[in-house]
Amino acid sequence: MDATTEISKALPYLRRYARAMTGAQTSGDNYAAATLEAILSDRSALEGTSSVKVALFKTFHGIWSSSGATVEAEEDGPRRRAQDHLSRLTPNTREALLLHTVEEFSFAEVGEIMQIPETEAEELVGIARQEMADAVAGKVMIIEDESIIAMDIEALVTEMGHRVTGIARTHREAVELARAEMPDLILADIQLADNSSGIEAVNEVMTDLGRCPVIFITAFPERLLSGERKEPAFMIAKPYTQEQVRSAVSQAMFFSSTETLTT
Repeated sequence: MDATTEISKALPYLRRYARAMTGAQTSGDNYAAATLEAILSDRSALEGTSSVKVALFKTFHGIWSSSGATVEAEEDGPRRRAQDHLSRLTPNTREALLLHTVEEFSFAEVGEIMQIPETEAEELVGIARQEMADAVAGKVMIIEDESIIAMDIEALVTEMGHRVTGIARTHREAVELARAEMPDLILADIQLADNSSGIEAVNEVMTDLGRCPVIFITAFPERLLSGERKEPAFMIAKPYTQEQVRSAVSQAMFFSSTETLTT
């Protein structure tokens, strides 16, 4: 029963990680479902690991690696462009980066999940940070009503080589800002200054102007990872770390379109 409870707690974060790896909710959730089925059919996978959560992610990696670890192929379009980017990364660096900076596993746990030495896990994260920072630069719009957080995010993405098109505090400001200059990436809070929804603002931008990657920022990530509706491929929980923002921005820039929430 304890293991089942721990799996239930960790599953939303595995789904988040799987979606970030594939760039889409459907394919990510398929991997997460296969992982859960594997665990339920063979509970021995939970043995010999430092935690149930590590065991869950380790099982996912076995399935992910055996399947070829690729994004769904397209003749053209965003996923094909994502594949082109990913093919130029050093093998295993992206996985290690996400596990450490977004999912907050220690280097020892990353090594356990990926079945590599701890020192190699740390080295892969360092390589990934550099390669992904150098890979793509673009225009970023920030939707955030807290001035200090908005300024912090602006400084981080600017330092990474991206250009911030502006900061919106409300639904209306976000739509107007996007119409003035469509960004390559949107970083959006969920609850805005006028009590409007960042989700609704993003959906309106997408409807009017087309799709782009979105990273949602929220103090309540469990509300977005319920499995009851479309969910963000990229999501950061508050309070966040600078490394989480850098990693998520680099990841999202690899995908010129990701699935976003619908209201």
